[in-house]
Amino acid sequence: MKHKLASTAIAIGLLAACVSAQSPEQATGTVDGIVFTVDGSGGHAVIPTARISLDGPTHIEAEGDGAGKFAFNAVPPGAYTIHAQAPGLDANRTIEVTAGSASEIDLEMKVQAVVESTTVTASTDQVDTKESSGTSTIGESVLRNMPNIDERFSSLLPLIPGVVRGPSGLINMKGAQASQNGSLLNSSDVTDPATGTSALSIPIDMVSSVQVLSTPYAPEYGKFIGAVSNVETRPGSFNKFRISAQNLLPRVRRVNGSIMGIAAATPRVTVSAPIVKDRIAFTQSLEYRYERNQVTSLPPLEQWTRSENVNSYTQIDANITNKQTATASFAIFPQKLDYYGLNTFTPQESTPNLHQRGYQAYLQHRYVTNSGNLLTSQISFRKLDANLLPNSDAPYRLLVETTKGGFFNRQDRNTTRTEWAEIFRSHPRHYFGSHELSAGTNFVHSSYDGRQEFHPVQVIGVANYPLERIQFGPASTFSIDQNETAWFIGDKWTVSNRLTFDLGLRFDRDSITNSINMAPRVGFVLSLTGDGKTMIKGGAGYFYDRVPLNIPAFRFLPTRTVTGLNPAGEVVSSTQYSNIIPNGLQNPRSEVWNIELDRQVTSDFLVRVGYQQRNTVHGYFVNPIASGSTGSLSLSNRGRDIYKEFQVTALYRIHRSTLNASYVHSRAYGDLNDFNQFFGNDPLAVIQPNQRGCLNFDSPNRVLVWGEIAAPWKLTVAPVLDIRSGFPYSTVNEYREFVGPRNELRFPRFVSTDIQVWRQVRLPIKEKHARIGFGVYNIFNRDNYRDVQNNLGSPRFGEFFNGPSRTFHGKFKLEF
Repeated sequence: MKHKLASTAIAIGLLAACVSAQSPEQATGTVDGIVFTVDGSGGHAVIPTARISLDGPTHIEAEGDGAGKFAFNAVPPGAYTIHAQAPGLDANRTIEVTAGSASEIDLEMKVQAVVESTTVTASTDQVDTKESSGTSTIGESVLRNMPNIDERFSSLLPLIPGVVRGPSGLINMKGAQASQNGSLLNSSDVTDPATGTSALSIPIDMVSSVQVLSTPYAPEYGKFIGAVSNVETRPGSFNKFRISAQNLLPRVRRVNGSIMGIAAATPRVTVSAPIVKDRIAFTQSLEYRYERNQVTSLPPLEQWTRSENVNSYTQIDANITNKQTATASFAIFPQKLDYYGLNTFTPQESTPNLHQRGYQAYLQHRYVTNSGNLLTSQISFRKLDANLLPNSDAPYRLLVETTKGGFFNRQDRNTTRTEWAEIFRSHPRHYFGSHELSAGTNFVHSSYDGRQEFHPVQVIGVANYPLERIQFGPASTFSIDQNETAWFIGDKWTVSNRLTFDLGLRFDRDSITNSINMAPRVGFVLSLTGDGKTMIKGGAGYFYDRVPLNIPAFRFLPTRTVTGLNPAGEVVSSTQYSNIIPNGLQNPRSEVWNIELDRQVTSDFLVRVGYQQRNTVHGYFVNPIASGSTGSLSLSNRGRDIYKEFQVTALYRIHRSTLNASYVHSRAYGDLNDFNQFFGNDPLAVIQPNQRGCLNFDSPNRVLVWGEIAAPWKLTVAPVLDIRSGFPYSTVNEYREFVGPRNELRFPRFVSTDIQVWRQVRLPIKEKHARIGFGVYNIFNRDNYRDVQNNLGSPRFGEFFNGPSRTFHGKFKLEF
């Protein structure tokens, strides 16, 4: 309670500072210039209509004219970063504005792309000589131009090598389970407190960039053992009213050549405007989504899922003084997912509906001292409720060829998370080189109030009689609370212009495990050549995961009794399983190290070769242990996973176009009875003994090629070619027992080719324009199957089903 009161007092104080702070009028300066790129012959080509922004004591945005020129007037004095962006191109530069001055800037734009730990800027052709962590960034250009069938930022994450959408539909980053990765919005945790998976949904128009950190050695990152994604939102417009609207017309649904209702309606509107010019900016983005997705292997009128959700995101940015800024936001994201988990062998009747309601309030304050130190304070409150509801009350039956009856599980979850963080970063201090020190603390309180109810399940054999019956104890209710505290220190030590170390030490305390975990980390960047174009990077460190609240709730869940039957329906065996956690609870830990070599062959051609390995211990898996008529369903914390990745990546620029190519050879191996597989949002009814094998999303070989191409007639063409190994699967018999080693078979090779084409057109209104285009997904109509008949008792054993067909989407976006 004291922590909540303290957090509330801090939030009120920061809001009061935003409202009441005033600063005297000051003399200002001006900044103007031109943006250009260098063509193959060394000549300069101007970039028309580039987006330009100034970030420093204030934030200002502008757009270049047809001749590539831009201008900022009445700019308060101070240090600024000027940033320019155009399709496939990017430029950054630091400038100093003084009172009464007129600064003229020539910005050379170079390639912007998803390249780990690599920065190509207007001021240098060298790779980044400071950052040792493996960081991949999806920038604004990629968000705007690349093929994106559902127009969610998460759908672009697989453009990053080592990131795939697994067979469950969840994003798996760098070989980790979806619940083992971190998910941040403006550095605030947005995972589901109950399951540990990402629960973030905001309109893509609000997203400025998405970073995926595979080896984040900075000690401020914690409470995950895989990779972490951080979404940064766009700042508001401080000096000009802006509005964009798109997807105003719905897409129709066609069944057997006839139009039958709406397939999707996803209108989206974003407005940004100054409340007080150059001081306070307001942004509102609102999105409604109604979508139907098809399972082609089911009967025509029974092959559609249905989802409906509203995403509202409100943000206020404030320049309080020259040294203080603040950002406040409020997000609402209710959604309904009907026929959740629909597939070839689970028809609509046997699927559940997943309904979620959530909102998040967030406040961040940043203060820069006279000496250049930065103090960042932030507080957030997040609420997420979920209900898993069966579509029928009929008994749930698992047949060889299909499933019948209503879903066997009903869940009601109410979760909250309150988070407060303070982070201090010092200006460079010089002692045996340059030191940029950091320190911080973080406190999180999470709660989970839940109810779980399970209904009987029957396993039906090939002869169409029951082989097994699973019954459960009465419905259970429970309440779990968790307090987490972290504190850390770090030092970015630049020994010379060729060698930099990232040193960090983090401590995490978790009230669920009643433990304090120490996580030391070290990274380095070494320039092998004096020109800074050949770098070797690497590091090693410990990372500790949080414990999702459905883990301690396990012991309160209903017990189960598994009864074996003969053809006459008589009982031949019966075992009652109780839920136990035999070894107590520990925070999972990963030990990570990586090494990579970066070579900038020319100013337009970059190559990277890297290796990463992560060993995870104290992971959680479920294992049934029977002894006659009694048994235990054990939740063990002795799980072990290993991920190995070898990567070769190349980035090449051709005039105003960029091409990215990568090859990843990887292995994700570990315990296969992941907890969420049986007690998450779409649980399985039958639990067989745990085994170790390739994880369900393991894809040993992957080739990824994509680019942004400046084509004739002012077109931007964005193709994607993704070729990877098929996911593994197991063989079962009519009892749903595994036959042979788990996950020894694989789906056919996955090959996907998508393309999106855009053209910006001017409207007959001053300074107004629109973007028109189209997207084609799975151009060659390849059967990238999602389902397989893996039951030996089926005459269709080994057949694959449910491959998505070629899809066309028209694009139209108004931008005022």
